[in-house]
Amino acid sequence: MQVLGDVEGLANLLHDLACEMGVLSQVQLVQCGPGAVKPGETLTLTYAVSGVSISTQYYFWHQICGPQGLEWMGWLYPCSGGTNYAPSLQSRVTISGDTTKNQISLQLRSLTAADTAAYYCARDSDTEQSQEWHKRGNQASQGL
Repeated sequence: MQVLGDVEGLANLLHDLACEMGVLSQVQLVQCGPGAVKPGETLTLTYAVSGVSISTQYYFWHQICGPQGLEWMGWLYPCSGGTNYAPSLQSRVTISGDTTKNQISLQLRSLTAADTAAYYCARDSDTEQSQEWHKRGNQASQGL
């Protein structure tokens, strides 16, 4: 199962998208895990955040999968430990933060071919905007 494809092209696309959406994007990839993961296995992705403490920001994980485009997976607010996940992934996904290492991690369990995607982490310091994205993400996941 291919997890990441053309990373440079994807990075450029995501940067442009993040700028348009007002996302503050100063994350540095430190570990992307294996390039291919077998069905049934667990995918773990970890990002190291530079330039700001993770405790002061909301962090969002998204999947970019073919014609479906950008799909919200969930968010984490490390200051409180608060999380929320797309209902369709709730039983298989965990987003966590390590404030001592200033890292955000995504764990996706019991992978299937439908999980073939590029995965993207973004942060946002605007609490109201973050809550609106969360609301939209939940509505989209529920098909509302």
